Amino acid sequence: MPESHPMIGGDGTYSYAKNSYLQREGIKYAKGLIDETIAHKLDIKDLLSNSRSFKIADLGCSVGPNTFICMESVIQAVKHKFQSHGLTEQIPDFQVFFSDHTFNDFNTLFRSLPPERPYFAAGVPGSFHGRLFPESSVHFVHSSHALHWISQVPKEILDKSSPAWNKGRIYYTGAPDEVGKAYAIQFAKDVEIFLDARAKELVVGGMMVLILPGIRNGISHSCAVVNVMLDLLGSCLMDMCKEGLVSEAQVDSFNLPMYVPSPKEMIELVERNGSFKIERMELFDPVPGNEAQILRSGHAWKMHFRAGLEGVFSKHFASETIDELFDRFPNKAAEKLKATSTETTLLFIALKRK
Repeated sequence: MPESHPMIGGDGTYSYAKNSYLQREGIKYAKGLIDETIAHKLDIKDLLSNSRSFKIADLGCSVGPNTFICMESVIQAVKHKFQSHGLTEQIPDFQVFFSDHTFNDFNTLFRSLPPERPYFAAGVPGSFHGRLFPESSVHFVHSSHALHWISQVPKEILDKSSPAWNKGRIYYTGAPDEVGKAYAIQFAKDVEIFLDARAKELVVGGMMVLILPGIRNGISHSCAVVNVMLDLLGSCLMDMCKEGLVSEAQVDSFNLPMYVPSPKEMIELVERNGSFKIERMELFDPVPGNEAQILRSGHAWKMHFRAGLEGVFSKHFASETIDELFDRFPNKAAEKLKATSTETTLLFIALKRK
């Protein structure tokens, strides 16, 4: 079974709802890319020849508000496509499926649903590393800031006898090549399963948009700011080891289940699957210009990471250890951000079901 690591629910200080600013900025930028993709690549006549409702799935929806922004953007773009073709009278009903792991805070999600929403809403609990919907039942799939989560930590990086044993680290940045290769292999397996499932669920001509952290082809994973920041969390834990606040064995047996791919890797995986045509793929900076200053703030990264990662850490470390870890992190992060030049990039992928 895929591991489940839901974001912090509710609306408290460290909740995902209050600390998903970076994801929201990426979504805002990607809106234009989604609009263009739907305007030029979505064939509405063929899609709805046997249906009067347009079904959309958001995979890895978490608790909002970002998922609501995404879904309204997709619906507005589809409506505009109908209107621009003189088909206003044929605009269908819209049904949105909000899907995430069973431990996701669906109560908060549905309590915060926009009251005047242009769609019928339903929740679909379960992992996207497998089937979620009946065959040929969905017209549009969206997934933002979710696919980089792998279903499990590669077993070999926890094996002391393996050359991929990730001793003294909790992530693959800066680790031996064998560690990074193990992560890449696990990510590829998961994406293959993901694409196989979506190929069955999407109607022919249906579309899928994926937005996830990415790196440019051919550069080191340590050039991505998110990877550098995740590596720093491990550095903080090792500092705590040296002070006797946590055991080295605990750190050695813990690794973060995420991987940041390049466009080349994603192209190879999509082509290997064979069920999708790549309509658009590009890297973009989610927080350009003056707004990028937020990415130089250690405190901002602390809040961002705690909302998304506390659930992972809490399965392995005591609550006081987690508090201490995130209290230490901002200063170390701020120093690192001043001293290094890193990239903040998201990967946008638009696929059409063949």
